Amino acid sequence: MNTKLGKIYANKGFFCPVDAISKTKAKELREDYEAAETELSGDIERLALLKAYPNRLLPSFDTVTRNETLVAAAKEILGEDILVWSAALFIKEAESTQIVSWHQDLTYWQLNDIKEVTCWLAISSARRKAGCMKFIPGSHKNRIVPHNDTYASNNMLSRGQEISVEVNEDDAVYAELDPGQASFHHGLLFHSSGPNSTDDRRIGSAIRYISASMKQETGEQPMVTQVSGKKDYGNFEIFAPPKGRLLEEEFELCRKDNELKKRLLL
Repeated sequence: MNTKLGKIYANKGFFCPVDAISKTKAKELREDYEAAETELSGDIERLALLKAYPNRLLPSFDTVTRNETLVAAAKEILGEDILVWSAALFIKEAESTQIVSWHQDLTYWQLNDIKEVTCWLAISSARRKAGCMKFIPGSHKNRIVPHNDTYASNNMLSRGQEISVEVNEDDAVYAELDPGQASFHHGLLFHSSGPNSTDDRRIGSAIRYISASMKQETGEQPMVTQVSGKKDYGNFEIFAPPKGRLLEEEFELCRKDNELKKRLLL
């Protein structure tokens, strides 16, 4: 990483904001997702899959994972051959008390290396009052630190996972983003987010870019897409873009991958 952007990332463990798409395009993405929510109203299972796999169920979200600006930034960090491991949506409803506790992403995913970067793309406004992410600069230089499971009811993480060492909130940098902007952070970086005290939803897609050379420690092969390069190391099941919008065959792929991920995510 020889560029200014790469040097910032190596030193701090994150960089932002990155102007990825226009506010108009972000609005179109939001409208597409919220229209899908309406179409699936009452279907709890499919709504959950939609939130976890928007890039498989909505072609517009697959397209944004391939955005030239985002992929170029990921290549600065990971090199040429890049996969999308997931692109789940994180949504805090208006006036929500939901938070994400301080944690490190790579604690839970059973990947064999740290060649991963999370791109958090703001679909709606993600300012401080909306509960934007916050980072502890340089904390990615630690390895995995101990975490506790809190099971707090207002925690968006599955078990309320939380770093068990002291985190100095005074050191936190708020990654405020406008719709269409993105941040990139290292899988070992300490990060969290607070409640949404605004009158609008905070919607963001956490696009997990990984090097194609990575693999699951279990030997299993989750569903991925390739967004840069052509080298296939055979460690994942690489799929072409979705064939259409909210297709049953795509839901079935997501169901199978979701069951696999439940086994993988510690």
